[in-house]
This record gives sequence, structure tokens and C-alpha cells, in this order.
Amino acid sequence: MTYIAVDDEPFALEDIADALREAVPEVALHSFTAPGRALEYAESAPVDVAFLDIELGSMSGLVLAKKLKDLCPEIHIIFVTIHEQYAVKAFQLHATGYLMKPATAEDIRRELTFLYGESETRRRICVQTFGGFEVYVDGTALSFGRAKAKELLAYLVDRRGAGVTTREACAVLWEDAPYDTARKNYFQTVVADLRASLREARAEGILRRSRNSLAVAPELLECDSYRFLDGDPAAINSYRRDYLPAYSWAEFSVAGLEQGY
Repeated sequence: MTYIAVDDEPFALEDIADALREAVPEVALHSFTAPGRALEYAESAPVDVAFLDIELGSMSGLVLAKKLKDLCPEIHIIFVTIHEQYAVKAFQLHATGYLMKPATAEDIRRELTFLYGESETRRRICVQTFGGFEVYVDGTALSFGRAKAKELLAYLVDRRGAGVTTREACAVLWEDAPYDTARKNYFQTVVADLRASLREARAEGILRRSRNSLAVAPELLECDSYRFLDGDPAAINSYRRDYLPAYSWAEFSVAGLEQGY
């Protein structure tokens, strides 16, 4: 899903963006201080939810909401403001929600639960590691431009949130190949390919990047091996000693699974 946040005050915009990332870290979020830039974005890409301030300087948030509705009739508008007096006008525009600043992550989760229901706030990314590696986003299999990008994601899933450096990842993906500039550059190409695949599926939020480290956010994944390790009976019964069979490095993780089998 794609959200936008619009506020002409940079610090206020940063506050709502931080709260949104905490509440729904898996979504693609685009922030704008200028209403016109937000409209330009909405003209070029679908937007699911817009979080808008009401007093935006060059354009009223109410006017912006109307323009966004004209561009994206299915868009949901949630106002985030310090002004209580605009609530009636906001709901006349069929606004979905009206939050008072400073809006917290819990405020946002509550609004989105009212909007989508509990089922939509659950994990939308399902990962299969038994019998082969596949990733499904909203029920559709994720496609990869490079086999190594798919393998990298499998390895990150195997790490269950633990960070992996470039050197460590290269040693796993290419085993005994030299760790040189060409290898490091190609690894960055693989990472870019992985991010592009996730971005296209609106799932880039499952990746966590820090300085020279990459990981997945396991709490955002519905994964058979994770459920197995957590003692889920259905996952245990589905295991046939076939964890990530295409990847030789996965043999090191099989022992951990076997202990609980």
C-alpha cells in the first residue's frame, strides 16, 4: 500500500512520518511539504491513504483533499491537525478520519483498523521455506529479476532479523569466490534488484538497512519456518525435512529445525 503525508511544517511532517513508519512500517510512504508536489505524485501513482494537515499555506488541506479525491476516487483521507473547528467540513468531504496533533502510532493504528478492519492490519507477506522458497504479497507470488536477489531474500529470512554485512552475504551467496570490488559492486546490484521487486509489490518495508548491514523485519512476515520454531502444530506437521532445499547454506539451519521436530 502507498500512503502520503502532507504538512507545510517540516518538523510536524517529520513527526507524522515517524508515527506512520512505527504504525505501519511495511507501507511505502511519501512525504510532502508542498501540496502541489503531493498532487503531482498522485497524478503519476495510485495512493491508498493521505494524511493531511488542514492549514497548508498555499492551499487548504480541505481543497487538497477534494483534488486528491478527484484524482483517486478510492483514496482515504485522514486529517491531522491542531484545529478542531474543521471537523464538520472534513467529514462533508467524506474524510475517513480526523486526528489531533501530535498523532501517535497508536492513533494511526486505531484509524487504520476502523478503515480496513483487523484482517488488513495483519501481515500481508507470506513466506514459504518448506519445499522451496517463495514469497507471496497479498496472495501473489513475488517475482525477481535475478536468482541471486531471491536467494539473498531467502538468506535474510533464514537469519530471522539478524543483520548481514556485505562481506557475510557475499561469502554465502558466492561461497569461495574472492571478495573484491567487482563482487561488492555486483552485490549492490543484487540488493537494488531485490528492493525493486519489493517496491513493485509495495513490500519494501520488510527490509531494514543500516550502515553496511541488511536484514528483514520478521514481525512483518507470515513464515512457515518461523511458526515451526514457535511451536505451531500446523507448521510442525507440514515440515518434511525440506527447508530451503535449493540452497546449500541452508543445511546449517536444518539442525536447529530438527531439534524441534
